[in-house]
Amino acid sequence: MTQVIHAFGGYRKTRAFVFTCLTYHATCTFCQRNYPYPNDPLGKTSGQMIGAARSARQNIVEGSSRAGTSRETELKLYDVAKASLQELAGDYESFLIQNGTAPWSNDCSQATALAAIPIENFHLQQGKDERHEFGVYLLGLREQFASYLEAENPIVAANSILWAIDSASKLLYRLIEAGINEVTQNGGFAERLSTARLQCRNEDTTIAEGPPCPLCGKKMRKIMAHRGKNAGKPFWSCTNYPNCNGSRNI
Repeated sequence: MTQVIHAFGGYRKTRAFVFTCLTYHATCTFCQRNYPYPNDPLGKTSGQMIGAARSARQNIVEGSSRAGTSRETELKLYDVAKASLQELAGDYESFLIQNGTAPWSNDCSQATALAAIPIENFHLQQGKDERHEFGVYLLGLREQFASYLEAENPIVAANSILWAIDSASKLLYRLIEAGINEVTQNGGFAERLSTARLQCRNEDTTIAEGPPCPLCGKKMRKIMAHRGKNAGKPFWSCTNYPNCNGSRNI
């Protein structure tokens, strides 16, 4: 039978989600330090920036959770997450220009040092609590990148968060590409559901046409032998199996 509902969730194991989480927490810290109420009386700048960072994070969570029954929805939400990150990047670029400095180039010493910090993937040990373990993992990463992403120097922090945004965006694009390839090769939820229904209908027809079992008299269904000298050949098997081992040759 065709597997109708595919794997879903698992977003915590993706680098895209990890970088987006780092971006969100760093943005919260950045806005608290650089856009306090007296400097942002309407709360628009701070609210928009934190909102965009949160949107990116939450859309990845929602998209991954919808993957089992709607790859299309998953990919659309990943695209929304990527757009939210780019909106946020625009705010950091504006902040740097407003403060009289251009964003770091990719080959400057600080950008190179930041990119060289190693990141271990999140691995969940069997029997462990995923939510708790990921929280511990993320707190460790925040501490590891704190001197850049949560630096007190706003210029260093803004540039570092731009690097995290770019990293998350690239990884999200790869997830979208992988999702498109899977749908192209295996079809979407509606196709799988239709295929499963056709298989079930065909099986019902096969049972209806089957002869009676020589042992118990119940209807028999046509199946394929997987082992023994008749492997690969069809035969009639009792629908009451495993309670009845009746069979007939075709």
